[in-house]
Amino acid sequence: MAPKDINLNSIIGSGQRVLRLEAEAVLTLADTLDDSFAEVVEVLLHVPGRIIVSGMGKSGHIARKIAATFASTGAPAVFVHAGEASHGDLGMITRHDVVMLLSNSGETPELADLIAYTRRCNIPLVGIASRAESTLLRKADHAIVLPRAPEACPNGLAPTTSTTLTLALGDALAVALMEQRSFTPENYRDFHPGGMLGAILSTVEDLMHRAKDLPLVQTETPMSDVLLEITSKNFGMAGVVDNSGQLIGVITDGDLRRNMDGLLNRTAGAVMTPDPQTIEPSALASAAVAKMNSSANITKLFVLEDGSRVPVGIVSIHDCLRIGLG
Repeated sequence: MAPKDINLNSIIGSGQRVLRLEAEAVLTLADTLDDSFAEVVEVLLHVPGRIIVSGMGKSGHIARKIAATFASTGAPAVFVHAGEASHGDLGMITRHDVVMLLSNSGETPELADLIAYTRRCNIPLVGIASRAESTLLRKADHAIVLPRAPEACPNGLAPTTSTTLTLALGDALAVALMEQRSFTPENYRDFHPGGMLGAILSTVEDLMHRAKDLPLVQTETPMSDVLLEITSKNFGMAGVVDNSGQLIGVITDGDLRRNMDGLLNRTAGAVMTPDPQTIEPSALASAAVAKMNSSANITKLFVLEDGSRVPVGIVSIHDCLRIGLG
């Protein structure tokens, strides 16, 4: 078929029509959620095994994404291809699991073996479809009925609005589960150690250098020994602690330059900058970056034990840049 002449206004209008149509459908879904939604969340919350999510065609793609969202937010889940299930993958499903099947019509033939298997093995079945009278929802232990909404496709055939609704419902189920579990950013980080998510959720404790690596001197330490400590620990700075081990100052390159005259005749306490910027181990690494960026001269921070001034680590801007922060 030969393409029509390009009409930018027509193209933009098509996009706006699709987005408004699908947005209206999602709002309708939000308004029609009832006790069945809460019942499904409760079932998923207490399942001793995993959430098995399946569907065919476009519903299968949505099922795969929903399973991934569940898994990444603390609800063990796996996608099982409905076609492969009939050829051995039913063995992936145990009596401790719950099965969630997606089908807009509720009559997808390839789901028949999955439905029969759950009924035969007494495995809880959650059905999501747009027809309450469909085979899937009649057989399911728990059913969520999607509102009837026209597909955005001009021919009314390609799954568009229906898949958007199912995807949005999956997100709603995942978030409701997170809230019921009091799922925290720390929990989320456990499942996302790599990439930018892992970097954003990393804490200072994840990155800091510890114990014997810390460049620390006493207030009365001669500057000749301070220079040896700075050189041996390779941080370009030293922390100054009092007799109780609490951090009271730092000595940086800037302090050395400002005190060049008679430097070796002085002590750490006479050269140090008092009350330096510090951070706690539990703080996000991004907070450390923000604190260092607040001054052009700060590239390292001592990490203090929670509730005290005792140094337990040191973190540098290079540590943060290494994981993608900066």
